[in-house]
Amino acid sequence: MSHGRSPLNLSANAITDDGRLATFGRRAFGIGLIAFAIAIFIGWKQGNPAHFAKVYLVNFIFVLAISLGGLAFTMIHHITNAGWSAVVRRTAEAQAANLRWLWILALPMAWLWFSGRSHDGHSLGLDLLWPWANLEHIAEHNPAEAVLLEQKSAYLNADFFMLRAVIYFATWALLANFYFGKSVRQDAVGGEAESLTLRKWTGPAVLLFAFTTTFASVDWIMSLNPTWFSTMFGVYFFCVCFTAGFSSLAIALIRQRQLGFLEGVVTKEHFQDLGKFIFAFGVVFWAYIAFCQYMLVWYGNIPEETTWYAARQLGDWAWLSTALFFGHFLIPFVFLISRWIKRWPATLLFGAVWMLAFGWIDVWYLVMPVVPADIGSFDTYNQLATAYANESTGLGNMLNYVLLAAMLFMLAGSTMMRLARVGLVCRSDPRLAESISFQNA
Repeated sequence: MSHGRSPLNLSANAITDDGRLATFGRRAFGIGLIAFAIAIFIGWKQGNPAHFAKVYLVNFIFVLAISLGGLAFTMIHHITNAGWSAVVRRTAEAQAANLRWLWILALPMAWLWFSGRSHDGHSLGLDLLWPWANLEHIAEHNPAEAVLLEQKSAYLNADFFMLRAVIYFATWALLANFYFGKSVRQDAVGGEAESLTLRKWTGPAVLLFAFTTTFASVDWIMSLNPTWFSTMFGVYFFCVCFTAGFSSLAIALIRQRQLGFLEGVVTKEHFQDLGKFIFAFGVVFWAYIAFCQYMLVWYGNIPEETTWYAARQLGDWAWLSTALFFGHFLIPFVFLISRWIKRWPATLLFGAVWMLAFGWIDVWYLVMPVVPADIGSFDTYNQLATAYANESTGLGNMLNYVLLAAMLFMLAGSTMMRLARVGLVCRSDPRLAESISFQNA
């Protein structure tokens, strides 16, 4: 809550870049491009296109989730007409504005679709990642699975898959441009008209966001195992976006404070509320959704569903599943539950970095495991576990982290360069004075 309002007195030094953010942004983006080239070289040397494609998908989805999380935060600010978040809104908008160019990183998907097209209209390139794209191969090796996928072919076909991808990226880019453009325009013209427009259209925007992120998660992640299905998976992916986006937002704001910006503007009060968002959505809500999905699959005990979890309990994947429980829920729950941890920048920074790291591990857990082709030939789970006791998570491969660094540096660089151009705070937000004087109860 807010206890009164202090006079609005923004120092230009606090909210305007003096060249350091722009320099940092250019250097970070340059480092990202260099790391990207190194990752391609490592992938070429390793000579495993399927593995490179999956690692690429993991890291692309992760940086996409960070940007979608920034868009979600911006929409939450407007649809609730929040006052406290006005001073942190611009960083979230800049984070979301990366959606205007992230489609470039998805061009390899288009290349797979185009290069693999055959005369019968099916794509034999997308099956590098998504097995349903080569139904003939599945029919040859697993006729029963092919029958199931044939029933889904109206949705799971290469052309419709790519059309949906275009719709997703176009929707996200338009939404990000709408919020960022209106915000910058408000700085120039002042008044409340832009804020009222943003608030008016956020209801429909939330629906577009919900539908596109849900279907994108089904297309790009769930259909990696095309016979598996979960009605909760879209909500799970929301948690991925919230975890990555809100954690990145806290890290970006703390870093700006460390550089001497936002002094007297973003305070411990705002850090505490950001910590609440991370705690509520990234820790508690994630654990609730993850448990509900697992419990329903376990209780239903349907082979098409249980095999997805079985693959994530074989060999080293069992340890990673356990690490997710402790690292994504139990440890951060105990750490972030205190209001003081969330108010101190150093401890909140540690918590945000921790959550960002486990957000990436969570995406790895969703994308990388492969259900064994012969899983149906085992009579008991113990036999399956013994046969695949040496199954590796692949986390030791250097390619994973070089590609992760490449995309993160590019994303951070783009965000900081954008902030350097337009300013760190929405100067004409009608609730800015209230936000600066905000205090938690």
